[in-house]
Amino acid sequence: MNWSQIFMIVLFTMLITIGGTYWVLKTYIFATSFTPVELNEKEEKNLNEKLLSIGFLSDAPANKNDSTIDEEIDHEGFLKPESYTEQNAPREITFTERELNALLAKNTDLAQKLAIDLASNLVSAKLLIPLEEDFPILGGKTLRVNAGVGMAYQNDKPYIALKGISIMGVPIPNAWLGGIKNVDLVDEFGIDPGFWKSFSEGVKNIQVTDGKIFIKLKE
Repeated sequence: MNWSQIFMIVLFTMLITIGGTYWVLKTYIFATSFTPVELNEKEEKNLNEKLLSIGFLSDAPANKNDSTIDEEIDHEGFLKPESYTEQNAPREITFTERELNALLAKNTDLAQKLAIDLASNLVSAKLLIPLEEDFPILGGKTLRVNAGVGMAYQNDKPYIALKGISIMGVPIPNAWLGGIKNVDLVDEFGIDPGFWKSFSEGVKNIQVTDGKIFIKLKE
């Protein structure tokens, strides 16, 4: 094998390495923004009904055949007063993965930077973080951050556990996360008075399945 053949082999290896490195950086590290979820008319109507049932008025243009919003407004254009009651009040909340991401898409700042994934007993989030131009080495690039949270209802109480966080495709060591990876936060911190105890006592059920989350509250 002469020197020209050796040179060509080295050059080919370098090109493959550079190409592979570029693909990894573009795909897993320096990510580009993703397309926001857009609901069809039926999905949008279902989402608006869910939001209305828990007290949120939709800011979407009202459909001529939809009197949901009109029922809340009197003939003078003011919101109708009503007496407080819990009778027949909804205590169950269900959202699909598409609905959650569509809600995020309504915020133009988050629309192309945050996405939620729902799988069996797992809620995952993908976040894109643009770095300032003067940031050392990585200035002007966009970093990809992924996180997963286990979520279920076990032993008559909610189960919430951080499954992990990765930056640029590299999982952060548990020690750097304070040792809370895979720790049941409700079980760990729900004994003493505080957020987790109050949260646990107010939830009757949580179910996360592929593409859907269901939460039932106690009275």
